[in-house]
Amino acid sequence: MESIIEVNNVVKTYKLYDKPIDRLKESLSFSNKKYHLTFNALDGLNLKIYPGEAVGFLGRNGSGKSTLLKLITGILTPTHGDIIARGRISAILELGAGFNPEYTGRENIYLNGLMLGIEREEMNQKIDSIIEFADIGSFIEQPVKLYSSGMFARLAFAVSINVDPDILIVDEALAVGDSRFQTKCIEKMKELKQKGVTILFVSHATEQVKRFCNKAVWIKEGKIEAVGESSEIVDLYESYMKNDSANIIPTVPPAEIMSDISNVSESSTIVKTSSEYIAYISHVKVNKEDVKTFDEIIVEIQYEVYDSNVNDLLLGVALYTPQREYIFGPNTFLEKIEIPQTVGTHTVRYIISKIPLLGGTYCVDVGLFNNEGLVCLHYKENAQTISITNKYISEGLVYMNHRWEVVQ
Repeated sequence: MESIIEVNNVVKTYKLYDKPIDRLKESLSFSNKKYHLTFNALDGLNLKIYPGEAVGFLGRNGSGKSTLLKLITGILTPTHGDIIARGRISAILELGAGFNPEYTGRENIYLNGLMLGIEREEMNQKIDSIIEFADIGSFIEQPVKLYSSGMFARLAFAVSINVDPDILIVDEALAVGDSRFQTKCIEKMKELKQKGVTILFVSHATEQVKRFCNKAVWIKEGKIEAVGESSEIVDLYESYMKNDSANIIPTVPPAEIMSDISNVSESSTIVKTSSEYIAYISHVKVNKEDVKTFDEIIVEIQYEVYDSNVNDLLLGVALYTPQREYIFGPNTFLEKIEIPQTVGTHTVRYIISKIPLLGGTYCVDVGLFNNEGLVCLHYKENAQTISITNKYISEGLVYMNHRWEVVQ
């Protein structure tokens, strides 16, 4: 099969100056004195992507992910090497990129179509579906300089996925917007994926890459560190991020990174309405707080559903140490458990028949998601705590079944 994107020995170099005046000094220097340092944002990348693949790009900030995507779209040109992309490319790279702030939303739709090589007559056939998807009401007739970041995201995404692209590039676009919009975007991306559209996807929420993409590319300091099946590459990347002593980051549940919904404590007095949430975790309790190793633990979760169109609702429960070290986190989707998703209040119990954890205090997180866990609807961090105490039976974090054999 012929590749749809080829990246051949690509290098992208930038000149870094200490002061803006140094750029002028260098350009006027008769002795060709250099006032800059060179920085290779990308350093000899080789990559092939095939039609219909959903490829996730992983890497720390500054690793070169966004630079590569801009090169593929043609916004930037490589310093060395070449990139071949076959087909119509639609990209969401930066909020508001490609928009004229003085134009209305409607005018910017036509402008973006023109940039993609789509004639006005063809855009006339698509504009109603774009406006309906964006769902920003009368603001479609207002200059986009008046738009919030959420409106920008809605309009940019609506245009990008409704112009029949062969290649769709999404760079952190799902980090903006409420859960309803995220759900709509993911469902549309899944539809395009089923139609064979090639999707390049950047997200700091590694769980999104693992669940949506079939392939992942890990870029480290401008070079490809690993390429392969998404689950394996995500595991490698997360292991690196946890163990790299030079990269200390807070351990945050992936679902929280992908959602701009604030965590809500049990004592919160926030008023919940159907316009704010699709679903909401209203109460979490455990059957006991003082626990012994091998006791039965029951976590009872009460949640409310406000939208009759909720599909693929799933519930996850995670155990953490107080230092936010992830111990275990199953969910109902992975274990093929169907939970109620009709409008109303529902209760589900998560039961650990014999908890194997040894002494210590542990945190219980609970999250509601949909679309196979890609979209977080509501998340409660530290919803409950469990304290485990024992007589001295062993050491460590968890008790593992084992046996001893005296050989001699």
